[in-house]
Amino acid sequence: MYEAKCLKVQLKDKVHQYFIHYSGWKKSWDEWVPESRVLKHNDTNLQKQKDLKKQHELQAKAKRMSAKIGRETPDKKDIDSEGSRASTPLEKTETPLLKGQRSQKRAAAPTPAKSVKATPVPPKKNKVDTYVETEEEYLAKVEIKIRIPDELKSWLVDDWDLVTRQRKLTNLPAKLTVEKILDDYVKSKVNGKGTSNAKDSIVQECVAGIKDYFNTTLGTQLLYKFERLQYSDVIKDNPDKKPTDIYGVYHLLRLFTKLGGYLAYTPLDERMVQLLQNNVNDLLRHIVKNHNTIFNDDDYGIAPPEYQRKVIC
Repeated sequence: MYEAKCLKVQLKDKVHQYFIHYSGWKKSWDEWVPESRVLKHNDTNLQKQKDLKKQHELQAKAKRMSAKIGRETPDKKDIDSEGSRASTPLEKTETPLLKGQRSQKRAAAPTPAKSVKATPVPPKKNKVDTYVETEEEYLAKVEIKIRIPDELKSWLVDDWDLVTRQRKLTNLPAKLTVEKILDDYVKSKVNGKGTSNAKDSIVQECVAGIKDYFNTTLGTQLLYKFERLQYSDVIKDNPDKKPTDIYGVYHLLRLFTKLGGYLAYTPLDERMVQLLQNNVNDLLRHIVKNHNTIFNDDDYGIAPPEYQRKVIC
């Protein structure tokens, strides 16, 4: 996402179009864009911009590390092709924009790519047989994507706004915990005849994996800064309970926004990846279908004064 300035507006074929100038870019990049490519300049979209920038930087860093470590004796042709590919400018058709700020420079201005030459590593006496994935393998892994239904995206946006801007916290333990949501989903999918088939086993295995990911990543990956004190206290007060027994649907949805990235580093064959994606997407549809019972208006409450003071301090 790039910040941009709207110079002209026209109505063409009953569609509004904007002639925009990208802040910090030459006029040669000015172009007409349809309304579908224009995002409002607000806090939500600015946060999206920051998240996309961070994600891009992490992926770029991982690719550089893979290229640097994995090629002990690089071929000059490989280095040249890598450098030329990295320094190719972004196509204008791939750059959505933010309009509004006219004097500030673009938040994610590109930097010239640099070729990295790998230094051969001298052999050691006790050589350890290590494997470093190639760039192609890494890019293939990050293609694992979990698509959040549009109906649930609005809940995620509201969740972010309530916690980060309005300083509210989810009421814990949740009325409908992650454990209960996932167990209800399993019950809706199994045959209910007291026997288990291969399909039921796959559903149960996938759900068990989701629970493990949630319990492992909640404290370090799925919380906003304002929630950490609450997390520390609730875990201290419930030493015998897992996060799946305390937290609810909002934090489960946050997991699904990151799950694709986690799975990219899990050794899975194509068939297993497809099974996981199908089951996770089916679970998300289950949440959409039962949203009236899963989401509640009183899921959030005003944070206690001591949390407010500690965060400010």
